[in-house]
Amino acid sequence: LKPRFVRFPGGCVAHGDGIGNMYRWENTIGPPEARKPMRNLWGYHQTGGLGYFEYFQFCEDIGAVPVPVVAAGVPCQNSAHHGCALGGQQGGIPMEHMDEYVQSVLNLIEYANGDPRSEWGSKRAAAGHPEPFGLKYLGVGNEDLITDIFEERFMLIFNAVKEKYPEITVIGTVGPFNEGTDYVEGWKLAGKAKIPVVDEHYYQTPGWFLNNQDFYDMYDRSGSKVYLGEYAAPIPGRHNNIETALSEALHLVNVERNADVVTMTSYAPLLAKEGHTQWSPDLIYFNNSEVRPTVGYYVQKLFGENSGTVYVPSFLKGNHDRRKVAVSFVEDEDYLMNKLVNLLPVP
Repeated sequence: LKPRFVRFPGGCVAHGDGIGNMYRWENTIGPPEARKPMRNLWGYHQTGGLGYFEYFQFCEDIGAVPVPVVAAGVPCQNSAHHGCALGGQQGGIPMEHMDEYVQSVLNLIEYANGDPRSEWGSKRAAAGHPEPFGLKYLGVGNEDLITDIFEERFMLIFNAVKEKYPEITVIGTVGPFNEGTDYVEGWKLAGKAKIPVVDEHYYQTPGWFLNNQDFYDMYDRSGSKVYLGEYAAPIPGRHNNIETALSEALHLVNVERNADVVTMTSYAPLLAKEGHTQWSPDLIYFNNSEVRPTVGYYVQKLFGENSGTVYVPSFLKGNHDRRKVAVSFVEDEDYLMNKLVNLLPVP
């Protein structure tokens, strides 16, 4: 895929199922046998064997920028009660414990980038990596409901990171959908706090992508940038197919045209084991002996390998349905690349 970055440990995994189940990065480093296992929101058991050290190593090995995501002081809005009087965000981490949680987030940055003689940098060095991992981005929150509870805790984390590590770009969130109250309130918060990048998520039918090709054309060019962190064109009850893949390709053409606003994109969940998933679609399926890419994988691969550095404006002539054919020209120092997407029933 030649990804420029990898977002980890995942979406709803990051903020967990209730306050007592929030993902804590500290529990996933050190000797594997000493790590703290836990279930997650999706009902999987996590041993912690794949932890933050391994995620950072993996990114380094494949030449991708690491983009870890931490909870914004609240668990997933879909959390069950689990003994708490409240479901959902459960009131968030109590404010008297937020200083400790904010420090945990700052410790993560020191772990990734700090001097090998520092408290947390030394733990990285002890694992065999004295050099810093070069962390540049930190996601705070994952498609949360933009409530007062969320906003108060997010701003504590955001301001602390900005003060101590101004070189780190914090990626915020604007809710679980591309419309509605949380989307509106999330963008208001982004403007008010001057959050540099916000993470948008949406799963829409192929028809939505056909009819919303100007979606980013209308965005404010002077506001926060967009990280399109999760998107796909699923058809209920059906697997990824040529229609969903081409609809996603169509959207990427429109995203490339708006690359001054949408600076990063990553597809719906990347890897899924056959027979052990609670979410669809995913990009690459595997079992104990095979890797099974989807049609959508090849779309992502083509766009990833031919992303270019400069967008070249262009247009198509013809009597075709303009919603179903799209073209994108990009160039870098060596090539001019043309991507043509055709959803028509004819060549």
